[in-house]
Amino acid sequence: MATMTESEKKAGGAWEVIRVVIHALIIAFVIRTFLFQPFNIPSGSMIPTLLVGDYLFVSKFSYGYSRYSFAFSMDLWGNRLFKIGPLPFNGRILASNPNRGDVAVFKLPTDNETDYIKRVIGLPGDRIQVQGGTLYINGEAVKREQVSDFDDTDSYGSERKVRRYRETLPNGVSYYTLDLYDNSPGDNTKEYVVPEGHYFMMGDNRDNSTDSRFLGQVGYVPFENFVGKAQVIFFSHEPDASLLAIWDWPWTIRWDRFFTLLN
Repeated sequence: MATMTESEKKAGGAWEVIRVVIHALIIAFVIRTFLFQPFNIPSGSMIPTLLVGDYLFVSKFSYGYSRYSFAFSMDLWGNRLFKIGPLPFNGRILASNPNRGDVAVFKLPTDNETDYIKRVIGLPGDRIQVQGGTLYINGEAVKREQVSDFDDTDSYGSERKVRRYRETLPNGVSYYTLDLYDNSPGDNTKEYVVPEGHYFMMGDNRDNSTDSRFLGQVGYVPFENFVGKAQVIFFSHEPDASLLAIWDWPWTIRWDRFFTLLN
């Protein structure tokens, strides 16, 4: 009976490790492409719903799949290691329309590459306007009730109180928004008419969000550009925290935000 040499055993063990790694990468690729993709929040445009330092899962299947569903890249220290997609086809497969109030990730229409996350406010054909900080949909003011102030920290590290409102859309979806300033550039707008096949997106931090109100920077978002729906926050840390400083975790990790479901 033939026996394996020591070198053959080592080669077999090495190949087994490689095979396991390849299988794990394939499984991760399938999950990321077709089911859930992780995103982190780098800016405050969706405060108080999403905070800088939140990590969340986005369901790729919620709206079906477009060419941007298969597009992603990996960067390291500012250098792009690789880029995949978008694939050369138009439209969506297994399409399901976004609902008003969804928190969704989409590709910025001005470059079709940068990931943005905002809330779906206007559906195709809607008339959207903001007057005095109040949102109007099809000529009707959206219900807006002031609640307790939000404790915030400005860019200089100073604590401040920010006006917080509970906004309720016509379909009953309710969430909190912030009002930092009176008469900011997005507080009084013209009336927008959302084109067919497009959506009007806004951040919950209304005075600190570049969104569909600014046509030259974001504008109306084509349905094709939607990547997925934000579902759950799975991890969160303070913006200035270092994840390598494990000894600081009890104070820098936001434990209470783990597994927070999003509307």
